[in-house]
Amino acid sequence: MRRKIEAFIFDLDGVLTDTAEYHYQSWKLLCKEQGIPFDRKINEKLRGVSRRKSLEIILGDQKVSPGKFSEMLERKNNYYRESIKNISKKDLFPGVEKVLEELKGKGIKLALGSSSKNARPVIEGLGVKDFFEAIADGNSVEKAKPAPDIFLFAAEKLGVVPENCVVVEDAEAGIEAALTAGMFVVGIGPWERVGKSHIHFPEIGKINLDEIFARF
Repeated sequence: MRRKIEAFIFDLDGVLTDTAEYHYQSWKLLCKEQGIPFDRKINEKLRGVSRRKSLEIILGDQKVSPGKFSEMLERKNNYYRESIKNISKKDLFPGVEKVLEELKGKGIKLALGSSSKNARPVIEGLGVKDFFEAIADGNSVEKAKPAPDIFLFAAEKLGVVPENCVVVEDAEAGIEAALTAGMFVVGIGPWERVGKSHIHFPEIGKINLDEIFARF
């Protein structure tokens, strides 16, 4: 049976909006309190990975007790949740709603596939929650990206086989996850970061849906 595009699964951070600065400032505050070195170079390594894995990267060889580790995760999350309370439609990247509306008009199913455990309040604040028929986030699966679980979960919720799904991602970990899931991958961002995707665009507002459908 010939493959056909039935669904698009969108990452959140770096694709629909930029909450990276919120995450950066939250991690920076936590690290300052703990006396741990942290800068934007380290922060770039956290792109697309879970909160737990991010803290592991930040700590490196430094050891903390399981209780302290959990407390630090919770503290960082509290800082982040407080910072996103005022997120709104103005924080959407230009062109996002146009892309979502065009896909809906084509009868394509839409899902969110984000490692963030705060994805729901973010898309509610952005005003795009109603576009998505399924939401797969950090609460949905045990293994975060680069494991394929989030995208496979989203496909299952949509009732679509993985090979008929397109994933829109901006992070290496997310692209690896989507490829492992057997999905077609649209990379958003610079080639050096998203070069493993099947097709890429510099930003979501520059996406050419006709080109994606032709390349699928």
